[in-house]
Amino acid sequence: MSSSPDRAWVAWSSGKDSLWALHLARLRPELKVVGLLTTVTHTFERVSMHGVRERLLQAQAEALGLPLHRVPIPYPCPNEVYEAEMAKAIAAAREEGVTRMVFGDIFLEDVRRYREEKLSGTGIQPVFPLWTRDSRALAEEMIAGGVRAYLTCLDPRKVSPKLAGRAFDLDLLADLPPTVDPLGERGEFHTFAWGGPGFDQPLAVSVGETVERDGFVFTDLVPA
Repeated sequence: MSSSPDRAWVAWSSGKDSLWALHLARLRPELKVVGLLTTVTHTFERVSMHGVRERLLQAQAEALGLPLHRVPIPYPCPNEVYEAEMAKAIAAAREEGVTRMVFGDIFLEDVRRYREEKLSGTGIQPVFPLWTRDSRALAEEMIAGGVRAYLTCLDPRKVSPKLAGRAFDLDLLADLPPTVDPLGERGEFHTFAWGGPGFDQPLAVSVGETVERDGFVFTDLVPA
């Protein structure tokens, strides 16, 4: 008799990588994804770093048919506050019988090590469906697989501010300089996925104002 699949949450950034990690996790018979975990800066009511409105974040979760678990943090957020809030979320996950946490990391060893250390001893094991994949091939796979996303945040020290608000598509990949990872894995840019595998329907969004704040360029996405 086969055992029941492990209950899993996805560490959800609202972007393309976490969407593809969710997609791949849902294809694994040993996993049952039962929720999304997102850090939200309550000062702005937006997804931390990606700058996406909470309203769109909630719409994503509803379109994907998954409950959303928010980790509220202030701005600015000391590391000890972040870790304390995240520990509460992990405890809540365990109470729901979650034993796996899915991440969209690709090749940053220090980030993976940090996640593994923080989950050590919690009863929850990390899962990395995208790990060690070639960024260019993976980006093309995502696009071919139906991922639809906009660039919502970028680091102007690493990539041209003119790319803010662009669609994540083959044209964008062609315009990225060779020094930029095609998935922005080194923090060059962040995205918001408005459609793709698992969505019951694409989200209606329009590209709004672009502003610079704290050394980063943010493009607002507006619910249509």
